[in-house]
Amino acid sequence: MADLLFNVRNAFYLGAYNTVINEAADLDLSEAEAIERDCFVYRSYIAQGSYDLVINEIRDSAATGLLAVKLLAQYLSGRKSKEDVLATLQDWLSDSACNRNTTVLLVAGMIHAQEGNYPEALKCCHGSTNLELQALCVQVYLKMDRPDKAELQVKTMSGIDDDATLTQLATAWVGQALGGAKVQEAAYVYQELGEKYNYTAALYNGRAVCYMKMGRWEDADHDLQEAFSKDSKDPDTLSNLITVGLHLGKNVARYQTQLKMVAANHPNVKRLEAADEAFTRAAASIA
Repeated sequence: MADLLFNVRNAFYLGAYNTVINEAADLDLSEAEAIERDCFVYRSYIAQGSYDLVINEIRDSAATGLLAVKLLAQYLSGRKSKEDVLATLQDWLSDSACNRNTTVLLVAGMIHAQEGNYPEALKCCHGSTNLELQALCVQVYLKMDRPDKAELQVKTMSGIDDDATLTQLATAWVGQALGGAKVQEAAYVYQELGEKYNYTAALYNGRAVCYMKMGRWEDADHDLQEAFSKDSKDPDTLSNLITVGLHLGKNVARYQTQLKMVAANHPNVKRLEAADEAFTRAAASIA
């Protein structure tokens, strides 16, 4: 039986969010498939920063998976307090009718990971046969600086579907973390996915990070300029352009300003603000 949502899922994993939105519109689906499609469409809007659209369109009577996506939008936009969001997740995860829902588990894992609560995030995604939950598990292990555990998780994914886009991406993430020859292999993964499905800002960023690790700053800058042309508001692209620009001796003030505008809570913005404050204090003490 044909998987009618393959292209939608695959485009989402690659970061081709407009493709997800456009391709999902004309599919003739069952009720369950329609809910899954809508989850990917609304998650694509979230990835583009359109939080209000998601919050306003998903009704409180919607399916559980869609309510989880709405909660993610409320959390990321700050429309709902962290305490309320975490309390809602706790209620869902203690409810047997909700805690087997893949989207609920995924959103719970993502939010706990964002909060730095890695053990709770792993509880949500560990042991599942769903590739997206397993990919989240890989990301959490990498955040915990446990590439060894992440590598074992990728082997599990490969046993399920070695050719799946998520398996390939997870392989690249782990390769970047392990370093050495694995970084070049990771760069090839991003290149192969780009040539097979069309490059996205996410794929250009992935390969650019590999180039940075290999000291190929000009090549990294080229890929990031390509990523910027595809999405000039992508925080990862702007952050990486700042890093590469500093290594190449370029003026990065414009990218710093743009990053502050589109992602005020980005780690690089926080570091810049901390450095500015430290400089101000030092200058005041000298004066």
